[in-house]
This record gives sequence, structure tokens and C-alpha cells, in this order.
Amino acid sequence: MPALTGAHHVALTVTDVDRSVPWYERVLGFTTEGREDDEGDQGLRKVFLHGFGMTLTLVQHPGAERAAFDECRPGLDHLTLPLADPAALATWARRLTDLGVSFTAPDDSPTLSLRDPDGIQLVLAAG
Repeated sequence: MPALTGAHHVALTVTDVDRSVPWYERVLGFTTEGREDDEGDQGLRKVFLHGFGMTLTLVQHPGAERAAFDECRPGLDHLTLPLADPAALATWARRLTDLGVSFTAPDDSPTLSLRDPDGIQLVLAAG
């Protein structure tokens, strides 16, 4: 079987790309690389962000159920983004605090857990 070489991109469904894109840029440092807005009946909107050596696509499906994110339902549980080393955790904790972003930092794990505007769980992990 041919070897996989990594992940091409991750796509997250959000309720409002106009709300989510600035959050991902401001809080996590992603930059917008492009967007696609379907002017037809579908009205699908996509924004392509780049950061951490990856592409993150935020997708807005018009008319989709607006239920709160729940990692207990089948699908995405969380997205983990790597940090260079454990010292970066303290820097990120200060940054998130300065931005007013709530997060948890479990004592037994070199991670910070936070949620985006739709409640999608994101984890910053060192090591």
C-alpha cells in the first residue's frame, strides 16, 4: 500500500465564518489564504487559513443545524496543535489570558485546552 505523507488540511464546520475567521487569526495566528463563497442556492462559504504548517478550512453550511458543538457525538472530538516545547505553554497561557480567551491547563498534561466561538475544542500540546 502506498504510504500516506501527512494531512492535507483540516476542515471545521462553523456557524459563521465572519465571526470565526477573525478569532482564528487573532487568537491562534492563522492567516487567510483565500475564500470561496457560493452565490447559488447552496450558499456554502469556505475560508482557507494557514498556520502551524497546515491549512485549516472553515466551512459555513447555510441552513445547517445550529446545535452546539459536542465532542461526545460522532465526528470531531478535538483538534490538537503542536507546540515546540513545554516552555511555549507558559507563553501561550499569557497570550490567551491577555486576549480574554478561557482555557484549561491540566496539571498532569503538557497541554492547554480552549474552545473557538462555536465551542470546538482545540488543544495546544507541547512535546
